[in-house]
Amino acid sequence: MTWNPELYNQFKAERSQPFYDLVNLIEPRPNLKVIDLGSGTGELTSTLVSVLPGCSVLGIDTSKEMLAKAEIFSNSQVRFEFGSQENLAGQWDLIISNAALQWSDNHSNLFPKIFEHLNENGQLVIQIPSNHNSRFHQVIREVSQLEPFSTRLGGYTRTSPVLTIEEYTDLFYHLKARDLLVFEKIYPHVLSDVDQVIQWLSGTALLPYLDRLGELKQEFVESIRSSLHQSNPEKPLFYPFKRLFISAKK
Repeated sequence: MTWNPELYNQFKAERSQPFYDLVNLIEPRPNLKVIDLGSGTGELTSTLVSVLPGCSVLGIDTSKEMLAKAEIFSNSQVRFEFGSQENLAGQWDLIISNAALQWSDNHSNLFPKIFEHLNENGQLVIQIPSNHNSRFHQVIREVSQLEPFSTRLGGYTRTSPVLTIEEYTDLFYHLKARDLLVFEKIYPHVLSDVDQVIQWLSGTALLPYLDRLGELKQEFVESIRSSLHQSNPEKPLFYPFKRLFISAKK
C-alpha cells in the first residue's frame, strides 16, 4: 500500500495516545534491545529511549514514504530499516508494535513466530485497532460490493485478521507466556462531522481499496461519504475507536 505520512498525521494526537498507553505496559529494564514493528514516521519510536535507559531501538517498516520521514529521528540509540513484520529476524528483549499488525494476516500463526524472537525474560507489547466491525467500516465494505467498484476490485473486500481478546489470551496461554494481559479500550473521539471521519479513514482503512481503484478512487470515496452523511447527520460526530492491547513475557 502507498502510505501518505501527512494524511496519516492529520490526527496525530488521537493516534499517539494509544502508543503512550502501550508504553505504560512495558517493564523498564536497562540496556534493552528493542524492535518496533511498523514504526511509521518514527517520532513515537524515538521516544522509547526516554523511558528505557540505555536501550537500543530498531524501527522497521515496509513503507519507504514513512521511513523517509523517520530518518530525522535516527541517532546513536535509534535507527530505522526497511523490514517486514512477517519476516522478523534476530532476538530481542522487547518487541513493540503499535497499530501495525492488523495489516498482517493469520495472527494464529504470526504471533507465535514473533514470540519466538523474544529473548528469555523478554516482553511483547502490542496495540491493534479492533474497530473493524464499527458502522463506519461496515459502510466501506458495503460500498465496495456495489458497481462499478466491485468489478474494478475483483470482488475484493478487506477481511480483518484481528482475533478476539479471548482468542489472543488462549493463544499466548498455550505459548506459556508469563504475566499475560489482554484487554480492549475504547477511545471516545469527537470529530467535527462525517467529512473528518473520511479524512481519518483515508489515511488507513481506505488505503487497500484506493490502491486498487484507479480513476474510480474519488467516486468510491464520495459514495462512502454520501452513505455516512445519511446515517450519521449529527455534528459534532462521536467516533468511538476500539483498540486491543496485549502484553506477554517469555
